[in-house]
Amino acid sequence: MRFQSPLLLAIFASVYVFAQGMSVSGVLESYASVKAPDASYGLEEYANIRMQAKIGEKAVFFSAVNLIAASGDYAREMEGNTMIELERLYFKLKGETVDFDGGFMRLPFGYSQVWGSSDFLNPKNPLLPYARPKAILGGALAWYPTDSFKFLEFAVAPRDSSGVGEIVGYAAEQHWNKASVQMLYSFEFPDTVSKQGFHRAGMSIKADLELGFLVDMLYTYRKNMEAQKDGLSLSAGFDYSLFGGDLIVLAEYLYNGAISTTSIAGGGYFLNENYIYNGLTWRFNDYTNAGIALISDIDDKAFISMLSFSYDIFQGANLSLSAQMPNEDAWKHFNLESRLQLRF
Repeated sequence: MRFQSPLLLAIFASVYVFAQGMSVSGVLESYASVKAPDASYGLEEYANIRMQAKIGEKAVFFSAVNLIAASGDYAREMEGNTMIELERLYFKLKGETVDFDGGFMRLPFGYSQVWGSSDFLNPKNPLLPYARPKAILGGALAWYPTDSFKFLEFAVAPRDSSGVGEIVGYAAEQHWNKASVQMLYSFEFPDTVSKQGFHRAGMSIKADLELGFLVDMLYTYRKNMEAQKDGLSLSAGFDYSLFGGDLIVLAEYLYNGAISTTSIAGGGYFLNENYIYNGLTWRFNDYTNAGIALISDIDDKAFISMLSFSYDIFQGANLSLSAQMPNEDAWKHFNLESRLQLRF
């Protein structure tokens, strides 16, 4: 979503008039990439400016704007050299047991750390770990009858100008000391061509035992499906820490149905059915860590290995290096990306 500067200034000015206790923060990031064998490169400067302001006693306004300048590979990806992008623009009304959020916001679901089977409004891509989560335009009413239980009702506007694809749904979430469960149902209204809507139903479970287990699943159903399994997205895995938490092991499997929420046809990123993610992260100290991960496409015998390194230069500044190395059955190039991140 792209906006002209006068509109953004008008939004901020109108909020300033009514706001109390306004705070502004942000992130500045610099990216550089080199790709072989075509030896292409890219440079990007990215700033995320966030604002939060209280309006009265029970309302809070949130906004975030992305400012981007790019060249090379990054400019081709965003089809231009500069861009102003509205990332968040929403408000929250707080009550004792009821909250309401409305506007351009993120509405996440599920506990999956890698594949995000339940997170159908904000699909994850483990190949792009630094990607900013996309927002949706909608509203969500949350009810908290107890401290550990949440019931959510939500509605989402269409993503484009066609006017089709409205989504309504419900979610319930319960937390215990060592486990949590979330149930989810949504209905996407039919378009004018197929006259068929989408039902989505599923659940996400996590348990913190000796291992941290998770199961995240969402089933998509519509009439006249060719195969019932095509609508299933199922991720399951575990994480475990050793040596006092210095080594973290993460493994997660994905079954990706042909029209499921993680598939390309369903708005996700994956074409085949079976994928595995294995990752190790080693924390050298409070300022330095390194990681290695392997993403495998079992059906095509393709895989990509990912290396990462992160170092906190000083408070508010972080240097990150990452490399992605696919085999011949995966992508036919090598990608190296370095990142300098400044926070203020």
